[in-house]
Amino acid sequence: MRARGANVTDIVVLVVAADDGIKPQTIEAIRHAKAAGAPMIVAINKCDLPAANPARVRQELLSHDVQVEEMGGDVLSVEISAKKRTGLDKLQDAILLQAEILDLKSNPERAAEGAVVEAKMEKGRGSVATVLVQRGTIRVGDIFVAGAEWGRVRALINDHGKNVPEAGPAMPVEIIGLNGTPVAGDELCVVPSESRAREISEFRMRRRRALASATTQRGSLEQMMENIKAGSAKEFAILIKADVHGSVEALKTALIKLSEDNLEVKVRVLDAAVGPVTESDVTLANASRGLIIGFNVRANPQAREMAKRDGIEIRYYSIIYNVIDDVKLVLSGMLAPELREKFLGNARIQQVFNITKVGKVAGCKVTEGVVKRGAKVRLLRDDVVIHEGSLKTLKRMKDEVKEVREGFECGMAFENYDNMQANDVIECFEIEEIARTL
Repeated sequence: MRARGANVTDIVVLVVAADDGIKPQTIEAIRHAKAAGAPMIVAINKCDLPAANPARVRQELLSHDVQVEEMGGDVLSVEISAKKRTGLDKLQDAILLQAEILDLKSNPERAAEGAVVEAKMEKGRGSVATVLVQRGTIRVGDIFVAGAEWGRVRALINDHGKNVPEAGPAMPVEIIGLNGTPVAGDELCVVPSESRAREISEFRMRRRRALASATTQRGSLEQMMENIKAGSAKEFAILIKADVHGSVEALKTALIKLSEDNLEVKVRVLDAAVGPVTESDVTLANASRGLIIGFNVRANPQAREMAKRDGIEIRYYSIIYNVIDDVKLVLSGMLAPELREKFLGNARIQQVFNITKVGKVAGCKVTEGVVKRGAKVRLLRDDVVIHEGSLKTLKRMKDEVKEVREGFECGMAFENYDNMQANDVIECFEIEEIARTL
């Protein structure tokens, strides 16, 4: 949202709390404003509080290369209080002054152009796009294209929730009349005819599908190569549907970030879009045996029936942290367990017997811990490992036993190995599998 806002706006107003100072979200906003090349005005809020310290805020801004006028720089700063409504007239004057210096002008008589700030599906209203008009004027009845979607303006709703007949430059409005839900950040432009709008929309749709197809195939091939090279890489395919595009972006970023630091398991987002879960979503998820996540949306009856028939799981959520926690548990289950060695005991060979039809058997005394049948063993000679394998037999007197404890004598024979000598040490151990987590 910050990146899109910084790219759309002409002037960035950076609001910083006078009592809290610079926070991580403030730093992120500064970076986006600089990346977009937008001029900045700093509004230092909450100046009515006793703990307010505007001078500290200005000082902290220096460490992020933001020099306000009071510190010898060229960035305007205004002390305000939103609660007491003090200093707001000064902030307005600062914005007008900056606009005058930058010579910000727009022609309201031309065909409208703007940017989609947010897009969502609403019950009873269909696809709704929040648009900031940048140039020209958009009117009810105009035909427009927004990204790969097109429509005819049925209603314009301003920031007070009232219907308006038109919207000029720098005016945010909600537009109703879209054929589909555009992507936040798409450009909107008014076109002369419906046929032209359909032509542009179909071209962009084809290009988007081709790009998505190429990306999916490339990801599959890369994953296949990784599997061939490493022999252990796994992936978890997910399809995301949400009510607003902001939620789609946040979910997609959070889930991909889970596998960024882990090369063993990966999240592959098959698709991420706004709207209910449809049959095409189930078909796409079925091709990769993926999971469908519905965030504040539900599947239509046909999609539910198809998912049930094909065995595709659809999970519904309303809190993003629950999605991340569940996916993290799935990825943790896909991780290969950690193998850890557990020491059991030592036995010293006192004498080696050669028995017919059995081979060499070591007569031992357990000097430490316990020796178990079926456990892994190492043969040590002068503290050097000369063989590692498993026990063929473990006997106490003439009986085969499961284990022999410290201080007792026993007979042992190795699988496919008989180079044993008196005073050799047999080390007994087990391999434990420990579940790993992300």
